[in-house]
Amino acid sequence: MVRKTKEEAEQTRKDIIEAARRTFHQYGVSRSTCERIAKAAGVTRGAVYWHFRDKAEIFFAMREDVFRPLIERTDSLLYAERFADPLDAIEASLTEFFRVLDDCAVVREVFEIMISRCEYVDEFASVQEEVGRPALDFLDKMQRMYCKASELGTLRAGLDPLAMAQDTWAFTSGLLNLLLGCQSGSDLGQRIPGMIATHMALRRGGRSV
Repeated sequence: MVRKTKEEAEQTRKDIIEAARRTFHQYGVSRSTCERIAKAAGVTRGAVYWHFRDKAEIFFAMREDVFRPLIERTDSLLYAERFADPLDAIEASLTEFFRVLDDCAVVREVFEIMISRCEYVDEFASVQEEVGRPALDFLDKMQRMYCKASELGTLRAGLDPLAMAQDTWAFTSGLLNLLLGCQSGSDLGQRIPGMIATHMALRRGGRSV
């Protein structure tokens, strides 16, 4: 009986997170109350507060639900031993990120919520730093990979690893916003792998590993 209760509690938590995602996407975060989320999940307001302290905690749980498997997937390519050249690993990781984003509606919705449906006011005014943490982690990973490429001689001579990391960060952010803003039927998703390949080709030196 206890085991069943734990399983039911975990399912209720998942239902609340899923309902929050749908509600945030439809109404925007600032207009999504815990009462509205509870109604969408088919639970009481008390059930929401039993699992989550406030709306910000639900928001981060929703983000973690999508980001954790996505980051594990892209990091498995970024650090894969089969890539002798760190630049190949960066290209593979970025390509996989956009493939998932283009293929998975849930992942796309969460990014749309974070970029265009979340206003950093009221209870969210103090969490902006945490919201931006994944982008800073991405920048750090890119810098470390470009430093490795520089040490191996695969990064074109004269290029600064930090500057290249910042440029890839800006490039990725720009592509992300373009893809999220595309109307249905756009072929941008199919063109992105070639755009990433061109971006990386501009960084490659003449020496191979």
